[in-house]
Amino acid sequence: MRRIIENRKLFGVTSEADLAQLKTIYRNLMKEWHPDKIQDDDVRRAEFDLKSKEIIEAYHFLVSISPETHKSNLEEYMRITENLVIEDFSHKGQTLKIVFQDNLVYEYFGVPRGVYIKLVNSPTQARFARRHIFYSYTYRNVSKQTTE
Repeated sequence: MRRIIENRKLFGVTSEADLAQLKTIYRNLMKEWHPDKIQDDDVRRAEFDLKSKEIIEAYHFLVSISPETHKSNLEEYMRITENLVIEDFSHKGQTLKIVFQDNLVYEYFGVPRGVYIKLVNSPTQARFARRHIFYSYTYRNVSKQTTE
């Protein structure tokens, strides 16, 4: 959750921001912080380089958790969560990472430790996750997409 809050704060948006707003803000921030703007000062150029990388990462993160992105990928997400086997999962802070078959990986944000413990102890983890996690928490696909 902290990561979501920090990235939204960097962009100055709320959870209602749409993809067009994110893109406009991203472009304006990159114009302001692009490292090529600094030619002679290596220290400031390094600072701008770090800031631009932070902006790029935040943009990709915010796009990945956007309701518009979820809506456009809903059919595929439902296929994955309903049909594929959960191979592994881990919980750190309030982020639950679930690895499905075919190395598809999703992160779920704001998952309390108690829900994670119930998942671990559930005799049918996939069913528990479908009922209590998959459609209840903000999520994003973190799989490395490969094209063959």
